[in-house]
Amino acid sequence: MAETVFDESERRAWAGQADAYAASFAKLCAYPVPELLRVAEVRRGVRLLDVGTGTGTVAAAACARGARVTAVDAEPGMVARAAQAAPEADVRLASLPRLPFADAEFDAVVGNFVLNHVGRPGEALRELRRVTRPGGRIAVTVWAVPPAAGQALLGRAVQAAGVVRPADLPTLAPEDDFPRSEQGFAALLDEAGLLNPACGTLVWNHRTTREEWWSGPAAGVATIGQLVTRQAPAVIAEIKEHFDLLSGEFTGPDDVLVLPHAALIAHGQA
Repeated sequence: MAETVFDESERRAWAGQADAYAASFAKLCAYPVPELLRVAEVRRGVRLLDVGTGTGTVAAAACARGARVTAVDAEPGMVARAAQAAPEADVRLASLPRLPFADAEFDAVVGNFVLNHVGRPGEALRELRRVTRPGGRIAVTVWAVPPAAGQALLGRAVQAAGVVRPADLPTLAPEDDFPRSEQGFAALLDEAGLLNPACGTLVWNHRTTREEWWSGPAAGVATIGQLVTRQAPAVIAEIKEHFDLLSGEFTGPDDVLVLPHAALIAHGQA
C-alpha cells in the first residue's frame, strides 16, 4: 500500500507541530477517549495498539486501565510527547498505510481521529483489521460533516476573509472518501471487512479561550492552520478580526469560549 499525495501532504503539515497541537487542539481531541476505550473493550491485560497516538492521551488512559499498550505516530515530536505521557507504553515511530506489526498481533486497535489524516481510509481500516486478532475490537473516530457550530468557527473566519483552499493542498480522491455520517462511517467499516460495525455520535461543548483556540491555526496546525499561515500578514490579520467577531457568539460571561463539537465513533470486530 503506497502513500498518496494526501498522505505526503499530511506528513509535511504535521512536521514539528507537536508542541503547538498540545497547546491548542489536543484537549479537544481528548474528549472521545473514554468512550473509545469502552467500545474497544480495553481492560487489564488487553494487548492494545493506539494508531496516531499524537500526544499520547489514548495510550496513557489505556495504560491506566492496565492494558499492554503499543502506540505509534508518524511525527517524531508526537512520539516523544506520547512516551512522556505514557511511560509504560511501547511508543514507536510508525504510521498508516502500513504498520510494522504481524497479523493478529493485538487484541484491540484504536485510532482517535487518525482516519481524518490518511489518504485511503478504507485501506487504513483493512490494515487495522490485519493486525487485530480474530474477534478483537477496532474502534475509530472522525469528525462529523457537516461540522458542529463550534467546530465551524475557524472555517467561518477564514471564509469571511475571502480565503479559498489552495489548489495544491490535496483532498481525498472521490473514490477514497466516504459520507461523514453514522451510516456512512459504519458502511466504511463494513466494506473494510469488519464484523458487526456500528457507529454513534458524540456531542460535547469544548471550553477554551480565544487565545488558545487561535494559537492552533496561527501556528499552522491542521488543515485550518495551513489555510491561515499561507496568507499574507494583512490577510491573517483580517482572519483574526473575523475570528474575534464571530467568537462573540460562543463567549460566555466568564469570557470562555464554549464551542459545540460532534464526532463520529465507530467500532467493529476483526
